[in-house]
Amino acid sequence: MNTTRRTVTKTLAMVLALSATGLSTLAHADDKLKIAVFPSSSSLPIYVGIERGFFKEVGIEVEIVPMNTHPLQVQALVAGDIDGSANLVTLEGANINQRRPNTAVYLSLNGQNAQYITEQFVVKPGSTAKTLKDLKGARIFCAPGPANLGAAKAILKTVGLEENKDYTMTEQGMGVHIGAIQGANFDAGYTLEPLGTMMIKQGVAKRLEGGVIATHLLGSVSAQAYAAGGLLSGKVVSEKPELAARYAKAWAKSVQVALSDPKAREYLTKFNVPADLVQSVPLAKFTMIKDLSARDLADFQKFVDLGVEFGVVKGAVDVKSMIKAF
Repeated sequence: MNTTRRTVTKTLAMVLALSATGLSTLAHADDKLKIAVFPSSSSLPIYVGIERGFFKEVGIEVEIVPMNTHPLQVQALVAGDIDGSANLVTLEGANINQRRPNTAVYLSLNGQNAQYITEQFVVKPGSTAKTLKDLKGARIFCAPGPANLGAAKAILKTVGLEENKDYTMTEQGMGVHIGAIQGANFDAGYTLEPLGTMMIKQGVAKRLEGGVIATHLLGSVSAQAYAAGGLLSGKVVSEKPELAARYAKAWAKSVQVALSDPKAREYLTKFNVPADLVQSVPLAKFTMIKDLSARDLADFQKFVDLGVEFGVVKGAVDVKSMIKAF
């Protein structure tokens, strides 16, 4: 009888121990976040964070959701289909926040100018164009989305060129830009990295001018055009602040490594950049919100105000309402 009791007691103890272990495992399972990724070199930090294990370190499993246009990212944020973005253009973020406050909360911004090249105009190798003014009469393709189209047209307007009078512009998905500059339908393009460098290295295009938002819209080659950035949905930030803080911690580490460690550039192959070109692709100046200076904030506000002027953002937005420092 005593032997039977001891056996039953031991069995119950094992069952309870296994149950406790199972509950403990469930309690410590990684939180999951779906993060949209636009195919641009400015999305590099998300791959750094995943491949280097920075998100795992803080108990987060990141699921990448490829999205080739920024409006699709905005729709997914509103619908709750994604929890954030590695790289959403700020004019799209400002526009949805103007209509639905706290939809997109930026944790970092990507500075762009002639030093930190992202956006640029390219032309065919045989083109005689020397400046943007020389694009008069050109058939131009443009990176997708209202923000890219609006910026490209506004830039050309600053040098005296009017759409449909002096040039034509057609939106084209990022995946067809190399084919577009090689084909007979276009003379020039407004494209982003890493495609600009890939075109140049392949000999199918030459860069007419890079960092054109800062130079022509913000009025200074040393300004920073904060045209995109990494974010979480306002819902995650407000309803799961501890999770948001952990993600921001890992994101900050990813941003720092993306900028400082040359080996991190190897992850640019995720965007189909040939391995021998990864060190040649320029990167934006990834900057956490807490590290923005007063001038940076002024540059950001000016850019968003310009977005209102050329109709991409439907009303005034205070940029401080769409950022959060961790």
